[in-house]
Amino acid sequence: MSNKHEEKAELQKVNEALSRSEQFIEKNQKRLLIALAAIIIIVAGVIIFRNFYLGPKEKEAQEMIFIGERYFAVDSFKVALQGDGAEFIGFEGIIDDYGATKTAKLAAAYAGLCYKSMGENEKAIEYLSKSDADDIMVSPALVGAIGDCYVELGKLEKAVSYFEKAADANNELLSPIYLMKAARVYESLDKSGKALKIYERIKKEYPLSQEGLDVDKYIERAKTQK
Repeated sequence: MSNKHEEKAELQKVNEALSRSEQFIEKNQKRLLIALAAIIIIVAGVIIFRNFYLGPKEKEAQEMIFIGERYFAVDSFKVALQGDGAEFIGFEGIIDDYGATKTAKLAAAYAGLCYKSMGENEKAIEYLSKSDADDIMVSPALVGAIGDCYVELGKLEKAVSYFEKAADANNELLSPIYLMKAARVYESLDKSGKALKIYERIKKEYPLSQEGLDVDKYIERAKTQK
């Protein structure tokens, strides 16, 4: 008898719990539907933005930057930056008009290199810092270019940090170049011990590079200075 009474009480608890759940859903149904609709709208918006807006904008930006690359290749840096007054809006125009695209990041890299070539190093750093190159061959070169700009500005401590960051990409072609630049900056800062470590790293990790083939004389010089 006791068992039946307990089962009945348990069943009543379950029914009460279900009833409360139903009441909650009924009471909050409007809110739940609004929340669900909001999620659907956000997801749909992202899909539409990518497929119907960003896709065509990316294509337009790529066609535009192709013209800029031709100006850049012949050292027409001002035209490459600001446009030709006709069909090309310039790298800066691409950044402004197509800012959500990947091509705008590439335009920022080109703009930075243009300003660097024109000797406007602060502007160069501003634009190079906006670029976001994923290409393993390109990215360390842009980081290293920021280091070059800081050298021109006399900010050697900052410069060496960028050279070392560029070298850390472990790029067979570029890493020894930026290691050599970092070591020379350390020497100019009277930090021969740090310079020596980098020269020895070049010898160990990149012995067949041009820098590796010439590094012994720099190692001896750093030892003498130390």
